[in-house]
Amino acid sequence: MQIAWILLAVIVVVAAWLIFTYNGLITLKNRVDEAWSDIDVQLKRRYDLIPNLVATVKGYATHEAGTLEKVTQARTAAMAAQGPHDKAVAENMLSSTLKSIFALAEAYPDLKANQNFLKLQDELSDTENKVQASRRFYNGNVRDFNTKIQIFPNNLIANMLGFVKREFFEVEAKEEREAPQVQF
Repeated sequence: MQIAWILLAVIVVVAAWLIFTYNGLITLKNRVDEAWSDIDVQLKRRYDLIPNLVATVKGYATHEAGTLEKVTQARTAAMAAQGPHDKAVAENMLSSTLKSIFALAEAYPDLKANQNFLKLQDELSDTENKVQASRRFYNGNVRDFNTKIQIFPNNLIANMLGFVKREFFEVEAKEEREAPQVQF
């Protein structure tokens, strides 16, 4: 009879551990999904600002159509990208083309002084900061989730239940990793 109680206690402990581990994995998975949603919200805000910025620049720099077309194409590619890796690559390309628009402002003093352009530039800068904060939050949650599914014995349950490692949302543009050059 005592062996039956011990066996029952072991079964209860193992079942409780399985439930606890599964619930922990689901919690972390949901946090990762929520964090990705935060990135999507900020990127959508960014995408919504770009057409206004392009229209403002178009009025001042009509012969810079190639630059504006590249920005529009990069925006379209970024909106269509799926998954953290593809999204990061597309976003890096979009950031690069946006820099070319701001470089145009240097060549057009009237554009540089335009209140609408300045407001859009500030909003875009604010959005970029929010994207960076969302990316850090997402990557922190991905780190926690990936760690949880890779450590023993959680990895046994995670593999059985189909939990897979998530990708980080990383900046890949070399120029964004380098310190900016300041000239006086």
